[in-house]
Amino acid sequence: MASSSAAADNLAGDVTEAEDKPHDAHRDNHTHRDVNGGWLRPAVFGAMDGLVSNLALITGVAGSNVASQTIVITGMAGLAAGAFSMAAGEYTSVASQRELVLAELEVEREEIRKNPAEEERELAELYVSRGVEPKLAREVAEQLSRDPELALEIHVREELGVDPGDLPSPAIAAVSSFGAFAVGAVLPVLPYLLGAEQLWPAVLLALAGLFLCGSLVARVTARSWWYSGLRQFILGGAAAAVTYGLGSLLGTAVN
Repeated sequence: MASSSAAADNLAGDVTEAEDKPHDAHRDNHTHRDVNGGWLRPAVFGAMDGLVSNLALITGVAGSNVASQTIVITGMAGLAAGAFSMAAGEYTSVASQRELVLAELEVEREEIRKNPAEEERELAELYVSRGVEPKLAREVAEQLSRDPELALEIHVREELGVDPGDLPSPAIAAVSSFGAFAVGAVLPVLPYLLGAEQLWPAVLLALAGLFLCGSLVARVTARSWWYSGLRQFILGGAAAAVTYGLGSLLGTAVN
């Protein structure tokens, strides 16, 4: 009997292990990208913005045959202006979004306080609209509504699509945008800062940076790295070519 019991236990253990393996394999294989891009998206796009705008600015000025010192001053001024503009815009955008969400939170909190039954019914109807059985939806809504703060969080998540506990910081967003833009914008100026007298080192370094940024974007978009990198390379090169041509024409006309 003891041996039979041990054998049964071993068999049960083997079955449990066998059942767990497909689930483990599924968890290992069934992963998703962060569709919002997390920190990578704003950082990479901020750097690309700095690269393209300052590369275009520098090539435009260089096309008018000015001294390298003038190009450096122009590039650094473009870096500062662009970085501060990006930071101010990002701060305003995130702060406005945060204020809107907080205002909606207060509205929803007041509604739950004044009309708890109506809000519970609304939550149940929301779950029914998503395919939950009416009886189960009412039970879930009733259970969640016992805690007003939990009910508030669920309402905001479901109705507004935001997580009240994970609101972005305007200051962090502004600093991140400033830093990302500045890193990108300094690349076209770097060869001149190191003593280069010609334009081509700045163009090559900036285009290489754009290719790298485009390749990193592939982690968010699921495109192939070479496609994303080449696309940014071409777009940056086109912007530089256009502004260089304009600079040459204007420089000739002025001279």
